Amino acid sequence: MPTTYDAGVPAAPDVLEVPAAAAGSAVSAGSPTAPSRRRVLRGLTATAGAAGLAALGAGPALAGGGRGRPGRPLRLLVATNEPWGTYHVKPLLAEAARRGARITQLVPDTSGVQPGDPVPVATPQTAPPADLLVVTGAGDWPLECVARFPRLPVAAGSLAYLGPQQAPGARLLRPRLRAVTSSSPAEARAFGGYLGVRRRIRAVGSPQTDTLPEHRPEPGLVLVLTSVTHPDGTGGAAPGTELLLDAAGKLQAAGKRILVGLHPREDPKLWDAYEISDVPSLQAAARAEAAVGIPGTVFPLVAAAGVPLVGVTGAGLTVPDYLLAVCSSTIDDPAEAVPAVTSARLPAPDVLADAVGPIGGSAARLLDVWQRTAHPAHPHDER
Repeated sequence: MPTTYDAGVPAAPDVLEVPAAAAGSAVSAGSPTAPSRRRVLRGLTATAGAAGLAALGAGPALAGGGRGRPGRPLRLLVATNEPWGTYHVKPLLAEAARRGARITQLVPDTSGVQPGDPVPVATPQTAPPADLLVVTGAGDWPLECVARFPRLPVAAGSLAYLGPQQAPGARLLRPRLRAVTSSSPAEARAFGGYLGVRRRIRAVGSPQTDTLPEHRPEPGLVLVLTSVTHPDGTGGAAPGTELLLDAAGKLQAAGKRILVGLHPREDPKLWDAYEISDVPSLQAAARAEAAVGIPGTVFPLVAAAGVPLVGVTGAGLTVPDYLLAVCSSTIDDPAEAVPAVTSARLPAPDVLADAVGPIGGSAARLLDVWQRTAHPAHPHDER
């Protein structure tokens, strides 16, 4: 039987349910010793408790596409807080194609669309017919899209971290919500606070962990995980780049090799003194002995791959507690980088499970929830 967090409504198969809280709660610090990757993943799946997910690479849950109307593939429109940030949707494309679902990301115009981007996009004026509108937050663009499509059911999905403080526009979104999802119990608590909801939130795992890499660390290699230094039309920025640059310099001077995992919107010119990974940060983590960076969505996933983390927390940085909980330590001085990275350890399995959620088949679970929300076959399917 899958583990559920009782919120008064039966759980959908193989989906964790978490009662939303008004704010994300802090989690205990990690274990002083470094558990093996096998032990960490065992802890993740045991705590998640989802049937069929007892091992990495478990098959997709409800792979037939849920209990929606037979013969009709799911048709989705997605609006994100970062209007042109298609990187949040990209991990869903393979599973969507496998089951014949169509995902279209809504954008204000095509000016921010990169040539060759595999994610289909459309403006509200050119959007194809759809069964469900998915929003990843309550920012200006998702709220505009909700208003533009008044007859579509709406689901909220946390595809990137958001703080637990209630968003000003959340009150406009709540009456339209049919379902809320997150990747993990910890993320659900933060997302529930952000939306101001007290309803069940389905923790489906992160689609990025469906292809979790095997950890094969190269001696002396440290992965540097950036945030975004300069805000743009797509989204904001986080403080701490200068501190992280200085920390990377200290590590290199101490004989460490530096591999940079760029945020998709980060300026690569800031990091051209180092090797920049040509694969996503989670895949790049497979090569690293440790990682140091500005805490973000990828942090729990990198830890799930077996890589201990050091968080760089410059003045003004605000992130949910669970992103700090997966760090072995945090630093606010570049001089602390070398000893912190040298002694970095993985968090305790229960802390990591809380932050990561179930591993394997996450894209399938997420699409199943959206399928049931768009075409409910039972009254509980959309609530």
